[in-house]
Amino acid sequence: MKTLNNKTSNELTVKSKTENLSLIREFVCDAAKGAGFDQLTADKIILAVDEACTNIIKHAYKYYPDGTILVKVKISGTTFIVEIVDHGNAFKPNSVTTPDIEEYYKQHKIGGLGMYLMKTLMDDVKYNSIPGKYNKVKLSKKIISAA
Repeated sequence: MKTLNNKTSNELTVKSKTENLSLIREFVCDAAKGAGFDQLTADKIILAVDEACTNIIKHAYKYYPDGTILVKVKISGTTFIVEIVDHGNAFKPNSVTTPDIEEYYKQHKIGGLGMYLMKTLMDDVKYNSIPGKYNKVKLSKKIISAA
């Protein structure tokens, strides 16, 4: 991690292949631990990022293996931020409804909880999509120091 003027950042770029998810998880784990998160919180951040990247591979790139996924990690003040950028199909976050979890489990559904998990596991989730250019998801988690 590089430190510049009280802001820390680092980035990783990988191809849009599911086998690269482990590299992303390891990268985010190292960054989260470096920011002082305990294992449980680091695992939540890793899961949220994994869901976002899986959605990019599956939906933005439709399993096209040569797309790129850029994962940027930075600390701004007391906030740990993960930005994920792709150049695949545009994403419309408002088109995804919040699931009824009880109904979801009753029906034994598989998949479709990525957005819900990201919003549940992180303090803030923001999307920015410019069709034909890029999609960016920004996942934020407050760093709580043990005082």
